[in-house]
Amino acid sequence: MAHASRARVVAARSLVSDDHLHARLERAPVPPRLQLQGGFDLIAELKLRSPAAGVLSATHEGIESRVLQYAQAGAAVVSVLTEPDHFDGSLPHLVRAATVLSPLNVPVMRKDFITDAYQLLEARVSGASGVLLIVRMLRPAELEKLLMQAHALGLFVLLEAFDEMDIEIAAELASNWEGEKSDCLIGINSRDLRSLQVIPGRLEQLASRLPLGHPRVAESGLVTAKDAAKLSGTGYTLALVGSALMSSADPLRLAQDMIACGRAAAVHQ
Repeated sequence: MAHASRARVVAARSLVSDDHLHARLERAPVPPRLQLQGGFDLIAELKLRSPAAGVLSATHEGIESRVLQYAQAGAAVVSVLTEPDHFDGSLPHLVRAATVLSPLNVPVMRKDFITDAYQLLEARVSGASGVLLIVRMLRPAELEKLLMQAHALGLFVLLEAFDEMDIEIAAELASNWEGEKSDCLIGINSRDLRSLQVIPGRLEQLASRLPLGHPRVAESGLVTAKDAAKLSGTGYTLALVGSALMSSADPLRLAQDMIACGRAAAVHQ
C-alpha cells in the first residue's frame, strides 16, 4: 500500500506541482474545524469498497446523499476513502463530500495511505479538515514531519495504531503536537493487517494503553449501537465506522443510535 501510494504521488506531482497546489491553497476557503461534543462522537465513513468485504452499499444513493445523512445523524466528522485500487476511492469524492458538508460546518477527513506532504496539500485544497496517518507505515521521523506539516496547513490528524508498539510511537508523536490536543486523535484499528479480519477484544484490551488528553478512536469492528456503547464504556471518545454504515439499509438511523448509545454509556462511566 505504501509503495502504491508513493507511485500515485509521483504521478500526481508530474501533472500538478507542489507550487501549483500552494497557489490553489491561497485561494481555498478555510474548512470547518473539528468540534467534538464530548463524551462520545462518531466519524462516519464513506467507503465504496472494502478489501475484506467487497462492494459496500445496501442502497443506491449518491455520495452527496450519503454524507448528508451522516451529517443529519450528528456525525462529528465524515471520513472519505480516497485510495483508488482497493477501496474505489478518489479525491473527487472528497471534493464532493466537502462541498455539501462545509456549509453545514461538518469537517471531512481524507483517509488514505498517506506517505508524502504532497498528499496533505491535496487534501487541504480538496476541502479536507483532517487526515489519517498510519503509524506502522512510516518511520517516526517521517510521521513527525507530516504532523508538523499538517498542523501548518490547519489540518487535524488521526494517528492510527494497531498494537502496543504503535501506541507508544503515537503517544510520543502526540506529545510533540504543536496544536490543540483535541486536533491530534489517536485510534486503534482492530483489523489484522495480514488477514484483514477483525480481532475480537483488541479494542477493549488496548483501550487503557491510549494516552489521556487526546481523543481516543475505536476503529473497525463496530456493527451495532451496543458496540458503540461498550467501547464508549471502556474509554473511547469516538468511533470510526465505515462498513456497517455503508452496508446498512438505514445508515442515518444506525448512526443516530450509535451516537446516542455511546453518549449514554459515557455519562454512566
